[in-house]
Amino acid sequence: MSAPNVRKALSLLPSCATTGIGSLPHTQLEMALQMALQVDIPYLPQLATGAPGELIIASALEGLPGLRADADGIVTVDVPEWERSRDSFSLSIEAALQSDALGPFEPSPQASRAFRPFLWEVENRKLALAKVQIAGPCTVRWVAKTSDGRPTSEVPALDQQIFRLILAKALAMVKAVRRVGATPLFYLDESGLCALSRRDARHLLALQELKVLAMALRREGALVGLHCCGNTDWPAVLDLGMDVLSIDVRLSLDAVLEDAAALKRFLASGATLSLGIVPTNLDAAYSIQELVDSVEASLRATLGTPAFAGALSHVLLTPACGLAMRSVMDAERIFDELRQAQRAARAVVAAELPSAGAAATKPEARA
Repeated sequence: MSAPNVRKALSLLPSCATTGIGSLPHTQLEMALQMALQVDIPYLPQLATGAPGELIIASALEGLPGLRADADGIVTVDVPEWERSRDSFSLSIEAALQSDALGPFEPSPQASRAFRPFLWEVENRKLALAKVQIAGPCTVRWVAKTSDGRPTSEVPALDQQIFRLILAKALAMVKAVRRVGATPLFYLDESGLCALSRRDARHLLALQELKVLAMALRREGALVGLHCCGNTDWPAVLDLGMDVLSIDVRLSLDAVLEDAAALKRFLASGATLSLGIVPTNLDAAYSIQELVDSVEASLRATLGTPAFAGALSHVLLTPACGLAMRSVMDAERIFDELRQAQRAARAVVAAELPSAGAAATKPEARA
């Protein structure tokens, strides 16, 4: 499915559709799935509490020879151990990519115990869209360290093997979602892009690899999103060709809007924003209505009237970040506030585009 065709899946969604970023604080799988299935685009919950293998970097690198992960999410690669197995591991990755037999690279229960149950729910509920995610290759290679303290990106052969591993894992997850009848919305969690510098040749190469990864996922029929909860070189990211850009509204929306030309190119391509509108840090003081009003004012100032309302009607709404470090009660409150934000945003859209506001409530508009 080509990029223009797969992007039509966004038109199936209700106005200001909700989804989640990924992690939840639950220890009970059934309760986590229940929460993750209550949004407009159900998403795969990552349950890292008491399960270090589900932490963002460790789960993305599952299977890599020499991998070590502690309870705090610190990931290292024992280089001598990796070197002993790197050739055979590379052969297994390349064989899987060439043959399309990617099943062995789907997440195991140790890396994602919700993966199989989530697929079962997607299939049996006959969902149109389902969101899954993995740590992106830039973040993984810049954050994971070798046993002697270097970023894994500084070991060329290891750097490339990690990229190929994430490519295989991402394709395996997309194929699994497609197999149960849904269009995948696949987010690359690239929080590490806050370190991006276009003055660094290796970073420029990493951006090109992100484009390659997104194109490969799109060829498999996925919508591809990129999540970055810190500020970065937003014009460079907007020009990567992603279908969805996921940001923390309070931290980054104004920064994203600074280059209006880049944003307009992004939106004109049929892509959309995923707005992390509900803060997830516990000490934040905010009003949901004020947050929605701020988004409206910022988009109106940048895109003009009435273009901003069309853009707002197609955004996705999420919490600002994952919720693994919060309590279950915090997560419930945050998703209640997400629904409040959706109602307020829809009211803005309905005031500007009455037909869009009406469509948002039609049962057939839901994914």
